[in-house]
Amino acid sequence: MIIKSSTKDYRVQIEDSFSFFEPLLQTDNTLFVVDKKLYGLYEKELFGKIPEDKLYLIEALEENKTIETALGVCEKMTEIPGKRNARLVSFGGGIIQDITGFAANILYRGIHWTFVPTTLLAACDSCIGGKTSLNYKSFKNLLGTFYPPEKIYICPKFFFTLSQKDFESGLGEVVKFNIMSGEAGLERIESQMAGLLERRPEVVEEFLRTSLAFKKDFIEEDEFDRGVRIHLNFAHTFGHAFETMSKYEIPHGTAVAMGMIVADRVSLHRGCMDETICTRAEQLLKKIIHVNLDGIDWNMDEVVKAIRKDKKQIDDALTCVLLEEDMKLKVVHDLKREEIETAVREMLQLLRTK
Repeated sequence: MIIKSSTKDYRVQIEDSFSFFEPLLQTDNTLFVVDKKLYGLYEKELFGKIPEDKLYLIEALEENKTIETALGVCEKMTEIPGKRNARLVSFGGGIIQDITGFAANILYRGIHWTFVPTTLLAACDSCIGGKTSLNYKSFKNLLGTFYPPEKIYICPKFFFTLSQKDFESGLGEVVKFNIMSGEAGLERIESQMAGLLERRPEVVEEFLRTSLAFKKDFIEEDEFDRGVRIHLNFAHTFGHAFETMSKYEIPHGTAVAMGMIVADRVSLHRGCMDETICTRAEQLLKKIIHVNLDGIDWNMDEVVKAIRKDKKQIDDALTCVLLEEDMKLKVVHDLKREEIETAVREMLQLLRTK
């Protein structure tokens, strides 16, 4: 799959084995940035072959997704003699992608970068689109650039060592894309959810490919997020708030899944969504949301405050993306606090009565 970009067109290549790794080892002037946990899982099979002076490990924690961590990568790369010919190869999920993509963009005004997404969430969603985002103080994703990798290798073998929590987080975005694509998408994932949950390779790869194809149309039409691409933020207004309130105990994709329930409930109460569609979506989402809701302070003042901090808000009016009639997406700028309170309360009740 080729993704067209004004910066550079780039290729996404799906691999059925780790054979792509050896040629990467042979590249000159290369630094490998690897998720520390992933390194422990694949040290013998893969990463132990990387020379120590070419390896940089990062703990993939939300608190490490900062400018300081990105500058640490830059500092390490100044040891590489090739300078503008230097190459960064990163292995990990969205946090590693954000840190390394940002570093690759700012160092020498842009260096070569290859990304290997090793989580389902990164592989089916964030690896394409070119966004890099860093947290700043209490603001999520406040700092950022647009800088796509030159090449993306996706090897689904990595997904089978993911924890259930991380795998379900990835399914949050997969379900989101299918619900966004209308009745046909909803039916497709309803019929295949069992296979996804069982991590059947052929089912996982099918939804990986369809998720990337769905997102590709949006990012090629609106690369810099000024128009139709904002629709991809369906459920994110609420999801980002839930991540923040849980101090990131709720992973991104799961928070988005919870945000979909809230968004759909707002649409339902506005009379814009058929109740049957809402119920079908909720039945899917309940299968992938397993979080400790009681460990979070669900104070509505804090919910609204967290939503207002989301970078997609443009003024004092609350903005979000909703599904309307015929499952069409619409950006609304008149979200009311009362609507949020009702929808969040119903979401909590639904998840507590599984």
